[in-house]
Amino acid sequence: MAASGKFSTFRLPPLPTIREIIKLFRLQAAKQLSQNFLLDLRLTDKIVRKAGDLTNAHVYEVGPGPGGITRSILNADVAELLVVEKDTRFIPGLQMLSDAAPGKLRIVHGDVLTFKLEKAFPQSVKRNWEDDPPKLHIIGNLPFSVSTPLIIKWLENISLKNGPFAYGRTQMTLTFQKEVAERLVATKGSKQRSRLSIMAQYLCDVKHLFTIPGQAFVPKPEVDVGVVHFTPLVQPRIQQPFKLVEKVVQNAFQFRRKYCHRGLGMLFPEAQRLENTGRLLQLADVEPTLRPTQLSILHFKSLCDIYRDMCDEDPQLLAYNFREELRQSKRKLVEEEEEEEEEGEEEGESRGP
Repeated sequence: MAASGKFSTFRLPPLPTIREIIKLFRLQAAKQLSQNFLLDLRLTDKIVRKAGDLTNAHVYEVGPGPGGITRSILNADVAELLVVEKDTRFIPGLQMLSDAAPGKLRIVHGDVLTFKLEKAFPQSVKRNWEDDPPKLHIIGNLPFSVSTPLIIKWLENISLKNGPFAYGRTQMTLTFQKEVAERLVATKGSKQRSRLSIMAQYLCDVKHLFTIPGQAFVPKPEVDVGVVHFTPLVQPRIQQPFKLVEKVVQNAFQFRRKYCHRGLGMLFPEAQRLENTGRLLQLADVEPTLRPTQLSILHFKSLCDIYRDMCDEDPQLLAYNFREELRQSKRKLVEEEEEEEEEGEEEGESRGP
């Protein structure tokens, strides 16, 4: 059935180009914030199209900068767009967009790493976790410096069903350095396989949508940029607490070129390391001579399940950190050496000249 004429799609009125906005407000990308502007509206339109159908959706854009992707989102006929921008230099240009789209654009001066999203959108947006994703999307051209900590934070939010995911299985379309994008989607056996691969894929369906060449950005970064789409899974592939999974995965990949037993051994105190590592691998049915990159999500599921059982047997195990044990050993060694030196000095003094 054809759409009725009374439903008109919103389009922004004629505005200065992004390049003109940058010139007008004398904006320069801050190198220390790893900012890179995307000026080609054909590319920003493509990012927004790939995010899915945004008609009447609520959208949260992170790091809008001069507003390139912001324009494309507004032209997608969204119900509302919330942007969070840390850099005050960009606020006047965004305000110009807000004036051109009355009631559509809400601007918050804040930090995406600390901004609380739970009450930012109407409760009517909320969907049950088992249902289809809500009409809420996260879109952003992320500064390289925050992209990894931010996606790890959001992955933990997914596991806890809070933050942006208090509304349901909110979808995300985000930019990363191409190398990071490749890690996020890397399969078993790939040289890009990493901690990020496991942490993202056990919680989400992850797709590398397309790559944007570095020369499309101003200033041109030294790397190309990957656009990645995340859809949270109804059931995570590993059903253990996020921090436990993260600990197992981090340990496994810290010696990525060694056999997996080397890194996994660091989950245990030195005194019981050999015995407990062998037990973990045997019960999880994981071959100790596999490399970390050769471990599947199912391998990690087994490892996390058995490690959880071992932690239940020994509650102190979960809090164990091999680096802390190493620091304490070094500290003890230094103290012993100092004591030996003091004893030597005292012995020399007692003998006299």
